[in-house]
Amino acid sequence: MTERIFSRTSQASAWAVHALTGSGAALGVLAFIAVIDNDPKTALLWLGAALMIDGLDGSLARRVNVKEALPWFSGDTLDLVIDYLNYVVVPAVFIHRFGLLPDHLSLIGALYIALTSLYCFCNTQMKSGDNYFVGFPAIWNIIALYLFVLPIPPAVGFAIVIVIGVLTFTTIKFVHPFRVQHFRIWNIGATILWMLTSLVLILSHPVIPAWAGAVWGLTSIYFIGVCLWRTLWGPKL
Repeated sequence: MTERIFSRTSQASAWAVHALTGSGAALGVLAFIAVIDNDPKTALLWLGAALMIDGLDGSLARRVNVKEALPWFSGDTLDLVIDYLNYVVVPAVFIHRFGLLPDHLSLIGALYIALTSLYCFCNTQMKSGDNYFVGFPAIWNIIALYLFVLPIPPAVGFAIVIVIGVLTFTTIKFVHPFRVQHFRIWNIGATILWMLTSLVLILSHPVIPAWAGAVWGLTSIYFIGVCLWRTLWGPKL
C-alpha cells in the first residue's frame, strides 16, 4: 500500500512538472499573438517568462525523477517541441515582423533561422560531457532581444543572423548557466542580473538606462568569455 501511494504521489509530481513545462507552449502562443498585434515588448516579455520556466523545469524534473515516474511520457520531446516554438519560430517571426533585417532579406533571414535550427534540435551530440552546448544552441529568442534593444542597422543584423546560424554547425561551446558546473555560482548570478536588466531594457525601450545597459553589457561579455574559455582552453569532453 505504501509503495502504491508513493507511486501515485510520484506520478502526480511528475505530471505537475510536465504541466509546468507545457505552460511554455501557452506562453509561446501568447508571444506569437503579441507579434501579430504589433506589440514587440509584450512578445519579449512572454518569451522571457517561457525562458524562466525552461530554466527551472529541468531541475524540478530531475528532483522528482519524472523519467522513472512516467517512463512512457517523454519530457525531453515535450521540451524540444516547446523550445522550437519559443526559441526559433516565434523569434524568427519577431525578427521578420519588426524590421530588424533589411526588407528584401527579412523573410530569407526568418527562413534561415528556422532551417538552421533544425540541425541543433536533431543533433544527438548537442551537449558536451560537462553540459556545454556544442555549436550555437538555437537561442534565437536571445538574439531577437539584442537586435531589438540595440541600435543595430538591419544590414548588420542580417550579417549577424547569418554568422550565428553558421555557428550552429561548429564545435564552439556555449554555456548552460544552470547545468554547467564550471563557475556555476557566477553563471547563475550573471544570469539573474542579465534577466533583470533585460526586463528593464525591454520596458524602457527605445531608451537605454545607462546603469542597466552597463550591467547588461558586462554580463553579456562575461558569458562570451566563459564560452571562449571552454572552447579554447577547457577540458576536451
